[in-house]
Amino acid sequence: MAELLTERTVLTTLAALAVLGMFVMLCRARRVSTSVEDATLAALHRVTSAAPHLRAGLTPASADKAAPHLRSLLDCVAVGILDADGTLLSWDGEANHHYADLRPKVEQVLRTGKREYLDHNDLNCEDRTCQMRHAVVVPLEVEDETRGALAVISDGDRKRLLRAAAEVANHVSTQLELAELQESKERLAQAEVRALRAQISPHFVYNALNTIGSLIRTDPDHARDLLQEFADFTRYSFRTNGLYTTLADEIRNIDRYLTLESARFGPDRLKVQLKIAPEVLPVVVPFLALQPLVENAVRHGLANKPGGGTVSVTAEDNGTEALISVDDDGIGMDPERLDAELANAHLTGAHVGLGNINNRMRATFGNDYGLVVETEKGAGMKVIMRVPKFAPGVRPGPPPAYDETGIGLAAGPSVGR
Repeated sequence: MAELLTERTVLTTLAALAVLGMFVMLCRARRVSTSVEDATLAALHRVTSAAPHLRAGLTPASADKAAPHLRSLLDCVAVGILDADGTLLSWDGEANHHYADLRPKVEQVLRTGKREYLDHNDLNCEDRTCQMRHAVVVPLEVEDETRGALAVISDGDRKRLLRAAAEVANHVSTQLELAELQESKERLAQAEVRALRAQISPHFVYNALNTIGSLIRTDPDHARDLLQEFADFTRYSFRTNGLYTTLADEIRNIDRYLTLESARFGPDRLKVQLKIAPEVLPVVVPFLALQPLVENAVRHGLANKPGGGTVSVTAEDNGTEALISVDDDGIGMDPERLDAELANAHLTGAHVGLGNINNRMRATFGNDYGLVVETEKGAGMKVIMRVPKFAPGVRPGPPPAYDETGIGLAAGPSVGR
């Protein structure tokens, strides 16, 4: 019995030791795993911290803000950021007395687009406290063109330095490419707005002024009101601040346009219905996103229809979106013909406004937000636009600096004339 107890005691002790050993190993593995996770999260934080500054392009201000994050990410002695001309935009860290030694390497990198390495042992450095052991200069490339260079000074392993510097340079290059893409996108959007301004019909300008002129003697008060509407319409349409505006401002401009066109055609030939929900008035839309649609309805839908017709503009709340439509009961057109004309609009000039706005909506909010057009010959045309109530980076420009009171959009959910 004593021997049995002894054997059981030994087995129990061994089992307890085994469990304890497994527990210690699991705890150690968990500590290692946690350490790796923490390091990964820290690295991700540094990467994301540098990215917004890099997307501003290579400027002294953006480089000064990004360099500390890059140095922390690389865990190195110093980081230098240079532009395509070799100008040092920012230096963060120590060993800046070796920048003169790096200059020939920087010039070589900018000339060849290939990285250059520098060993501290090859330098005549008498500073015993110098932390540099290795240095590498790597190119920053966008679309196969060298746009700058990244200089990294390290006190650690050479292989790790070369690999880490290459990875970080690739990340910086990607952010710079995104910055150029954003700048290109904004330039394109500005060009499209200029195209829409240029498309504002000279006939409309001529006819509006002719209508105002004809009323000067017979109804001077009405002529004065129309002249003010015309001045406000042109001032808004040709403003230069901002690619975006609020739906309220767009509706006000549509109201001016339709006021002028109604005076020309007469209330019997051009009937107007504006039905606007107040809660969607603050929604942000691309500048001049609606007026060309309304002008298209008047010029192409109703002007050639005997007896004229009605243009309806509706904006309603649709959950996370505003649902906007421009509808006319004019002559309409064959859907296949419209598709063909839109496909070749950049060559023929037909329906440029419609295609322009469709492209701007998709570029601003995504491909799901293109225009929807419903039409049939003899049955009018309806253009539907969905606008998200919030989209990152989409903000209205400064409000117009002139008086826009008296239109009455905020008075209720609908405005009619």
